[in-house]
Amino acid sequence: MNLPDIRVEKGHAEPEEVAAITAILLARAAAQPADTTPAHRGRAKAGWRRLEREPGFRAPHSWR
Repeated sequence: MNLPDIRVEKGHAEPEEVAAITAILLARAAAQPADTTPAHRGRAKAGWRRLEREPGFRAPHSWR
C-alpha cells in the first residue's frame, strides 16, 4: 500500500503546491515550543456574555 501522507480532498493540486504546503506545515510544527502548558491559569469560562443569549428585558435597577 503506497498511500500518500497528504491528500487533496477537493480540487486538483499540482505536486509543487502539495510540496509547498508540506514545507509550511513542517516548518510550523518545528517552530512550536516543546512545552505547551500555559504560562498562567485562565478562567474556566468567559467573563462576558453573548447578547443573543441574554433575556430580552433587564430591569433598570439590576446590576447583573
